[in-house]
Amino acid sequence: MPSPRRSHEPITLRVARTLATALGERDEGTRAHCERVVALADMLGTACKLSRNELRVLHVAACLHDIGKLGVPDDVLHNPGPLDAAGWAVMRTHPERGQRILATLGLDHADAVGLAIRHHHEQFNGEGYPDRIAGEAIPVVSRIIAMADSYDAIATRRVYRDARPHHNTMATLEAERGRKLDPWLFDRFAALIEHSPLRAM
Repeated sequence: MPSPRRSHEPITLRVARTLATALGERDEGTRAHCERVVALADMLGTACKLSRNELRVLHVAACLHDIGKLGVPDDVLHNPGPLDAAGWAVMRTHPERGQRILATLGLDHADAVGLAIRHHHEQFNGEGYPDRIAGEAIPVVSRIIAMADSYDAIATRRVYRDARPHHNTMATLEAERGRKLDPWLFDRFAALIEHSPLRAM
């Protein structure tokens, strides 16, 4: 039996891709969403001139930002319509679940990646979850993932609604500028996405 071909990809990225594949086996839609979020987050992080280490943390955290959904029950994760209050309460545990998963792996930058995952649903005005932190207290990597996550969540089809066109998506996000989203990051993203192949139709 031939030995597996050695990869030159850093172990952290290989483990991240393995976990993302496992999540895809559970929920194909989440896997595809995470891939798009990675591309959007990498684009924005590079434009913001993050350091090499910050870009590495951003890439892995974007890849795994929804990994906590592995612990969300099927009746919530695969609900065919909008969730009720009880369902949302369970779904909102996925950032903390994701951080706990990362903490068990002993990977390079695991603490930073786990923290970025934990805070990717915080809001700039402090009304997000799980910790209701605000503004620049939210890690910049989390704020970038939130921007990319929000764009893809609106611009792509969900089981309970159709995809929205780019101009409609951007109008919705602009209304969340300074409330949910970091206003400076929104402005950078808005300029970048207009000329990007990642732009929705």
